[in-house]
Amino acid sequence: MFTTPGLKECRRSMVDRHARPDDLKGSIQVITTLGPIAGLWYGVAASAGRSFWLTAALTVLISLYLVRAFVLMHDCGHNSLFRTAYLNRACGFVFGVLSGIPQPVWAQHHHYHHLTNGNWDRYRGPLNVISVDEYAAMTRLQQRRYEYLRNIWLSPLGGLLYFIIPPRVTWLRASISLVRHVIAKKIACPGTSIRSHVRDFKTPYCCSVQAYGHMLANNLVLLALWALMVWSIGPILFFACYIASMSLSGAAAIVLFSVQHNFEHSYASQNEGWDRDAAAIAGTSFLVLPRWVNWFTANMAYHHVHHLCAGIPNYGLVACHDEYQHVFSDVTRIRLSQVPHSLRYILWDTRLRRLVSVAEYRQQAGSDIPRQPMFRVFGSSAPLSVLATAMQPVPSDRSGRWRQRPLSAQGHRKKGQHGSDS
Repeated sequence: MFTTPGLKECRRSMVDRHARPDDLKGSIQVITTLGPIAGLWYGVAASAGRSFWLTAALTVLISLYLVRAFVLMHDCGHNSLFRTAYLNRACGFVFGVLSGIPQPVWAQHHHYHHLTNGNWDRYRGPLNVISVDEYAAMTRLQQRRYEYLRNIWLSPLGGLLYFIIPPRVTWLRASISLVRHVIAKKIACPGTSIRSHVRDFKTPYCCSVQAYGHMLANNLVLLALWALMVWSIGPILFFACYIASMSLSGAAAIVLFSVQHNFEHSYASQNEGWDRDAAAIAGTSFLVLPRWVNWFTANMAYHHVHHLCAGIPNYGLVACHDEYQHVFSDVTRIRLSQVPHSLRYILWDTRLRRLVSVAEYRQQAGSDIPRQPMFRVFGSSAPLSVLATAMQPVPSDRSGRWRQRPLSAQGHRKKGQHGSDS
């Protein structure tokens, strides 16, 4: 395995050779994503009332293209899809509307993941993993609930909760908070302009008025798009296909992003001794996927390359990986069939600085507690309790250290906001 100085040198070489966004290539990816989505929705409208199975098949295809749209939105957040900054912002906004989340706000949180990758003191991943000591302190019921909420079969419901519901609720809460803020400030300081009061706005739901502006624009355009689709094809057909496709695409995105850091003995360090470059190699996986899956996921399988250099566009990741195979020889390979097994590693062993499974923890601890019966054959997946903030990590205090919540609150969403990777 490369030493840290060796990795830093290779990173500089990767940047020089492969961090080259191209407007033409980016435009082709946008067209080959948005065009089929529009065509598939036309097909849904045409097939309605004629063939249920055709409509269902088209809905599944829409979900695959929505996964691709989400990953392209991710690239826009890194300013790597296009060379031109304006194109990254404009297309990022469009893909954010399709994904149901304001892209600039999401990108800010996602950036925090890159800054803290492998430092599990500061960020516990999209599955909100707890340490073995925290798990041991739980009651049997709490342990069962913790495992159950990370079951892979719950991921479609997780996709619904992540992409459709919380962004709308957060925007409404922020809107109410903004109105209350302005009214209270105007009463207290009537001589100050409303614009000045708005500039001071900040709540747990929204870190700044700029962030609120992104949320407002995203939701207004999305609601207008919903209204247009309802008028075009009817509310029942639209929302049935929309909710199904968003849930499936959200499930795929959550599972694939999670398994890129949650796998057998993945690097998981505390603040002390944390090495960001080592985390890119030992704490990030390489998903060995079929070519058609790599196309729909815009090469997100090459996440190990992405974490060494986030500026490399998705269409440059494969070439970079092939050229620097000697650097990535120790990266964990995970095939699609191995994903459920990898997602069983949902406990952080702080002493060994790695992730372990519940079964492995019990074996090491010499526990005679029986394995939980719920779906354990298929492993674990994203918890419903944190899907609203999955891939949106936040430091919880000024020190940047991850906040320990009461065990009874493990199912509740974190409210912190980043000052800011999936």
